[in-house]
Amino acid sequence: MTYSFGPGPITPAVKAIIWANVALFVISLFVPAIIDYLGLTPAAVVQRAWIWQPATYMFLHANAMHILFNMLGVWMFGVELERMWGTKFFARFYALTGVGAGLTVILSSLVPVDALRATYVLPTIGASGALYGLLMAFAMYFPDRPILMFLLFPVPAKYFVMILGGLAFLVAPGSQVSNAAHLGGLVFGYVYLKTRHGGGGSVSAELKYRYLKWKMNRLRRKFDVYSGGRSDWDKHVH
Repeated sequence: MTYSFGPGPITPAVKAIIWANVALFVISLFVPAIIDYLGLTPAAVVQRAWIWQPATYMFLHANAMHILFNMLGVWMFGVELERMWGTKFFARFYALTGVGAGLTVILSSLVPVDALRATYVLPTIGASGALYGLLMAFAMYFPDRPILMFLLFPVPAKYFVMILGGLAFLVAPGSQVSNAAHLGGLVFGYVYLKTRHGGGGSVSAELKYRYLKWKMNRLRRKFDVYSGGRSDWDKHVH
C-alpha cells in the first residue's frame, strides 16, 4: 500500500498564481503602502474610482501564515481542476471568482449594518475569495472526495463546502476575516459553473456527457446475454 500527499505536480496557472502572490507579498514587506493602493478598500473604489482593486487585492497577504494556507489551498484544489478544465478556463474561473468575491465585499460594506459598514474604509486582502470559488468547483465535480476538516477528520467535499459556507454566513458581521469575500467566492463559483455555455466545465458539456453515458448503457443492455430456456424465448434477448 502506498500513500501520497496532494494532487501531484504543479500546473502552469497554479504555478503562476503562487509566484505572483509570493512576489507581491515580498514587495509588501518592504513597501507596506502597496496594500493601500492594491488592497480592496470599498471607499477607494466608490469615491476615488480605484477600479483595479477588486482584481489586485487577491494577490496581497497580511503575513506568512496567511499566504501559506491560501497558496496551499490553491495548489491542493487548483491543480486537479486545471488538469480537468485546461489552463485557459481555470485562469478565467479563478479571476472571475476572485473579482466576484471583491465585488461582494464592496456591496456588503454598503449594507446598513454597523459591523458591515465598518468595512467600507478598511482594506481587504488575500486570495481566499478565489480559493473558496475553487472549493465550490471541487465539491461540484468531486462531491464525495474526502477533505480533512480542520486537518483532523475526513468530510466529503460537498459537506466540507456547506460547513465553510455556513460558518462564513454566521460569523460574517463583526469578524476580522472577510467572510463576505468567502461567500462571494462560493456564490460566483457556483453560478458561473451552472450557467455558462460551451467549453470545459459547462452545464451543456455535463449534459452531453450524461446523455452519451445513458445512451451507451442503453445500447449495452440491448446486447446483454441472459440465461433462459425454450419456454421464455420471447422474453429474453440473446
